[in-house]
Amino acid sequence: MTSPGTPLRIVAVHGVGNHLGADISGTRLEELRTLKAAAWARQLTESLGIPPDRIDLDFAYYADKLLTAPPAQGAQNGDFLDDPLAQQMLATWARELGVPDEVSQGYATVPLRALSSWVARRFDLAEGPLRVFLRMLFPEVAAYLRTEHAPERIAVREEVAARIARHQPRIVIAHSLGSVVAYETLHAHPGLQPDLFLTLGSPLALPRAVYERLIPAPRPTGPTPQGERLPGKTRWVNIADPGDPVAVPPQLSRHFDGIDLDHTTVVSPLFRFHHATNYLQSATTAATIAPYLGI
Repeated sequence: MTSPGTPLRIVAVHGVGNHLGADISGTRLEELRTLKAAAWARQLTESLGIPPDRIDLDFAYYADKLLTAPPAQGAQNGDFLDDPLAQQMLATWARELGVPDEVSQGYATVPLRALSSWVARRFDLAEGPLRVFLRMLFPEVAAYLRTEHAPERIAVREEVAARIARHQPRIVIAHSLGSVVAYETLHAHPGLQPDLFLTLGSPLALPRAVYERLIPAPRPTGPTPQGERLPGKTRWVNIADPGDPVAVPPQLSRHFDGIDLDHTTVVSPLFRFHHATNYLQSATTAATIAPYLGI
């Protein structure tokens, strides 16, 4: 529990779609990062019903380390992703969701338009925004997970580790791809042990696209591999909206050791099913953080 009058220190690790723009650095980058931190802190304090000064949140920004190329001219209307690995990951995601063969036309060449139409109907989402989101999601995931020792992957982890080391948070909150980044960062730097690791809308267990690519790799125990628990005594809580098709497969605790609580709870019925804002403002997130504030 945080002492009265002492702000609760948190480090936030963002997901996809948070690139602040090309060629932004120095003072301007710090200004934008600070604005992001303020937005996350505001959403948490409003949900918790506490004054802004009760939370001291730092925003670990890493999107500039993932060198994803912009879509080629006209690619926004194309039916396939330009990056072969991103297209492969899209196909494995489609398989996990149970997309029928007649829609996927063979998972290796799943067409984006047909897939987004099927997923939109299945999860009652707006098809157009969903297609735009998928074009953004899988290239960023592929950029991070492409190879085990890629300079970009190491640079992302080191940036997040530096923020955690500097801020010394009691809580690390990681959303979407950020949960993958933070999980690997805490393993790569076992001396960084927050009291709580809170994952929101996490794709950590997505088979073939994410799960088997993790560092450390899942251990081959029993009939299925099992993901490693976090180092030390860090408590791990996971929250996933059942209508969030990015957080698949559901119930991370079936795939990872050491998850203390694994919540499946509706955070938004609208398209922004996967947006960090909805997770940050959910009652389940507030209830998870409240004990660390003594409320």
